[in-house]
Amino acid sequence: MARLNYVELPVADTARAKAFYEQAFGWSLTAFGPTYAATTSGDVDLGLQGDAAEATGAPLPVIEVDDLEATLEKVKAAGAEITRPIFAFPGGRRFQFRDPAGNELAATRTD
Repeated sequence: MARLNYVELPVADTARAKAFYEQAFGWSLTAFGPTYAATTSGDVDLGLQGDAAEATGAPLPVIEVDDLEATLEKVKAAGAEITRPIFAFPGGRRFQFRDPAGNELAATRTD
């Protein structure tokens, strides 16, 4: 089953953005280094990407899937452009793609 489980926002200042979301909404964000923080509720979580080299130009919706490699093939066959091949991160693996309308998304498989 595939479901939206994460939205990653590009931010200029991770600490400032983290403080904003904690104060405004009462969320608890975990810092994963100086340029990344995220909620870890297990529902639809929010990530704050402060590394300009890693950040996308707009919010990045992330879809959780059961089989990452099979999803990669389906996405390509459906006409998407792969913008970042499968890579590992703490807790899982993902790839990023641009749909035919130009939206960038990611598909992930968590450990």
